[in-house]
Amino acid sequence: MSLAALRLPRLDAPPARRQAWRMIAPDDDARRAALIEAVARSADRQAFAELFAWYAPRVKAQAMRFGLSADAAEDVAQETMLSLWRRAGQFDRARGGASAWVFTIAVNARIDRLRRDQRLAKSAPLDGAALDIAAAAGDEAGLDGARLARLLADLPPDQRKVVHLAFYGGATQSEIADALGAPLGTVKSRLRLALQKLRAALGETS
Repeated sequence: MSLAALRLPRLDAPPARRQAWRMIAPDDDARRAALIEAVARSADRQAFAELFAWYAPRVKAQAMRFGLSADAAEDVAQETMLSLWRRAGQFDRARGGASAWVFTIAVNARIDRLRRDQRLAKSAPLDGAALDIAAAAGDEAGLDGARLARLLADLPPDQRKVVHLAFYGGATQSEIADALGAPLGTVKSRLRLALQKLRAALGETS
């Protein structure tokens, strides 16, 4: 089936605010990895529809939480899902999880959207966490998930959890503090230390 034959629906309202940055259960991520593999193996439209129903609203919600308009966030979500369709064969669950792979594509799509529209970029500046993590990505999505997974795996668990909430769900630092029951200053410190380690790792592996 050609990409042109793939008709992506417009998205309804994004998930509720707190649902957008929920932690992703390992079992759920493994199932979505299998769905991506089905898309790669046989252009499985049913598998893609399930992936679209899960990821597209969350990608759109994340983009809107970082300041993009509904229309711009819709574009980011659509581009992310089209990239998933085109690049599904590059996904390797042994090198990185499904959600790490998809959300890295999403961050790159959001950054590309902002770089194409300077007016939009002024109203929705790129967040430091997204920039640092996206900088780990090459042009091939298969490398994105693998490198991201390695970088995050090297972080201490408390720092990894903060980055996970900020990057995957777009949670604010105050929301992360509420979710973890930690003081806001502690969250800021963990995120700062995590980003310092990511920058150092990127410098060593670039």
